[in-house]
Amino acid sequence: MLIRRPDDIRPSEITSRCLFERRREFLRLSAGVALAGIFPSAHGALGPGRSSSYSTSETPTPLKHVTAYNNYYEFGTDKEDPARTAHGLRVRPWTISIDGLVRQPKTLGIEDILKLAPLEERIYRLRCVEGWSMVIPWLGIPVSSLLKLVEPLGSAKYVEFITAVQPETMPGTRTRVLDWPYTEGLRLDEAMHPLSIMAAGLYGDVLPNQNGAPLRLVVPWKYGFKSGKSIVRIRFTDKEPRTSWVKSAPQEYGFYSNVNPDVDHPRWSQARERRIGEFSKRTTLMFNGYAEQVGQLYTGMDLRKNF
Repeated sequence: MLIRRPDDIRPSEITSRCLFERRREFLRLSAGVALAGIFPSAHGALGPGRSSSYSTSETPTPLKHVTAYNNYYEFGTDKEDPARTAHGLRVRPWTISIDGLVRQPKTLGIEDILKLAPLEERIYRLRCVEGWSMVIPWLGIPVSSLLKLVEPLGSAKYVEFITAVQPETMPGTRTRVLDWPYTEGLRLDEAMHPLSIMAAGLYGDVLPNQNGAPLRLVVPWKYGFKSGKSIVRIRFTDKEPRTSWVKSAPQEYGFYSNVNPDVDHPRWSQARERRIGEFSKRTTLMFNGYAEQVGQLYTGMDLRKNF
């Protein structure tokens, strides 16, 4: 499979921090209205996304690149395919089933999910295992607010995230490039960590189809493929889930997939990355710069072996 690299982008095209701050204030005022267009019954409970102490102060990647340069194999293997073909994705009605080792299994509509906690704006780094990165202002809720609702059993150790399969709207699922549906997984403590969010929007507006509408997982200290898009089911289990990329290429991908500049992928060095919108490469940070928040989750583990 041919992996395409992004075209060089002039530094002058990067959104200035000052301009973004002014734009963000405007978008905060309109976020509730914009989301109400998709989730009208939740409008009264949404309101504008509030700022979060977990956000980075780095300059966000321009919106036009965030929405036009994506890995979403359900819509094609080229970076431009999702923006070109995802317009037909059906996002209403949308439900997520939460089951497995829980006391109170539930099936929730997207409107119900977005009422569980106030929407927060989280400006997170996103690092792809292919060696490129972005900074994205997400709008979402903590994953923990959703998982606590079903009362996980003491035997639950892992959480599996299963994504949508719509063959009529997702041309990639009519191919055998992966074993559909796309599945990902986290340890329960990773899923419950306050950095893990379910995103319903970005840049203050409703999540575009090509970015994982209507609800996607975001785990900023892991490589981007760990953050499943268009989630339809969450399953608690006592065994490590066998995720899509582990099934497809076990010699290249591991379950944890924490960003680690000291462990190279067989095809890509992880020591440096190219931020979309910048000419030069930068040094990759351990855990994508979130080591202080999540490093304790892996105390005693050999991070070179547990990739």
